[in-house]
Amino acid sequence: MARGGRSRAPGLFGPSGAARAMADDRIGGPLAAHLPGSTLRPVTLVGGRIGDPKPNTVGRGAPCSPAAVAATHESATLRAIAAESGLERVRIVAWRDLDDPEAGGSELHAHRIASLWASAGIDVELRTSALPGAARALEREGYQVLRHGGRYGVFARRGMEELFRRRRAGEALVEIWNGMPFWSPLWFRGPRAVFLHHVHAEMWRMVLPGWMARIGEATEKRLAPPLYRSTRVVTLSQSSRVEIVDMLGLDAKRVTVVPPGVEPRFSPGPPGARSPDPLVVAVGRLVPVKRFDLLMRALSHARRSVPSLRAVIVGEGYERPRLEALRKELGAAGWLSLPGHVGDDELLALYRSAWIAASVSRREGWGMTLTEAGACATPAVASDIVGHRDAVVGGRTGLLADGEAGLGAAIARMLCDADLRARLGAGALAHAQRFTWEAAARGTLEVLAEEACWASGDYRLSLGAGVVA
Repeated sequence: MARGGRSRAPGLFGPSGAARAMADDRIGGPLAAHLPGSTLRPVTLVGGRIGDPKPNTVGRGAPCSPAAVAATHESATLRAIAAESGLERVRIVAWRDLDDPEAGGSELHAHRIASLWASAGIDVELRTSALPGAARALEREGYQVLRHGGRYGVFARRGMEELFRRRRAGEALVEIWNGMPFWSPLWFRGPRAVFLHHVHAEMWRMVLPGWMARIGEATEKRLAPPLYRSTRVVTLSQSSRVEIVDMLGLDAKRVTVVPPGVEPRFSPGPPGARSPDPLVVAVGRLVPVKRFDLLMRALSHARRSVPSLRAVIVGEGYERPRLEALRKELGAAGWLSLPGHVGDDELLALYRSAWIAASVSRREGWGMTLTEAGACATPAVASDIVGHRDAVVGGRTGLLADGEAGLGAAIARMLCDADLRARLGAGALAHAQRFTWEAAARGTLEVLAEEACWASGDYRLSLGAGVVA
């Protein structure tokens, strides 16, 4: 995606595709109507089918809110795409589940997509590694979760389970390639797509001992790519797409950008919500790739110019002891807080009260915490990396910088310039409002639907609004 637009491989369900046209004709309005300032005409659902529009009603004519209308519209669109491509069930294989203590953006992304697909009537099953002491099977917001296999053994186990399993009609697979792949081209025959948020590259050496890191690097760069060159890949940002093509050698035509969404609850606070003192907030797992040690040093650098600066780093992880030691070394205990996990309401309050949202990760597919904060009209200072370059529009929604001195200077500059903060905050809000989880669910389903159509040999589909090749 180039700063808010969506880059897609051409196909049956592209912007001018018949599924989009059918939804436009039967629902009343373009699929982009979820964007700010647009209007939606409600629909009536009769027996799971899309009926005639009726003013201000859904279902059996009951009054509804604009949010309910929009949700009904999107759900109907997803059902239309699935029905016309013959998709009835989707199996998702992933390393970790949302309940995992180390779950992050990848797991949240999978959850939001799965729950929206399930709400549209698709049978969705998510299979992940097991969680000690947790249930092996559960239902979450309409989709099934099955957790079996060890932390690393899950990759081989999933392949062995699927190798001898008969695929049912109308079934498709989504593999979430999060560092180590599941090798799905070897064991699944049918419509298939891969969610690949970013290349891991130097992350291997940041989290694994030498020999294991070398195996990870060789797998990602040399062993896996040849098997996945004909696979449809979905990634979050245009900058990630370029890197995936360049570093892994995948076919650019087979890599589609579908940005993540932002939860509706993230919104600007009431007057007076901003902290009276300069406040910087960062959110993420306390792990090496997030480089919170670099952020702490950059904040200490900025505090030379802004002595009243305070900071909160929200999150938990195995790097906590090292970060707490660094906080003591920097003499930051009085102005830097490490509260661990916080609840939804407290996180929202922090985003609304912050003057700046910060992220200095080494690797990101996007940077969802930055657009969450942006939806609260809070501008960002972020490391100038792949992923961040799409989540943050440099000079319009925040500042991109590198290194301790560069990041510290950017933080100090923004804290000292109220006009700059106001301009970038307004830009961050406008940028964040472009992204919804409904659009993300639709974009990812379109990719899978295109693969289902090609797998069935049905290259020409009559979708009520015309026939496309």
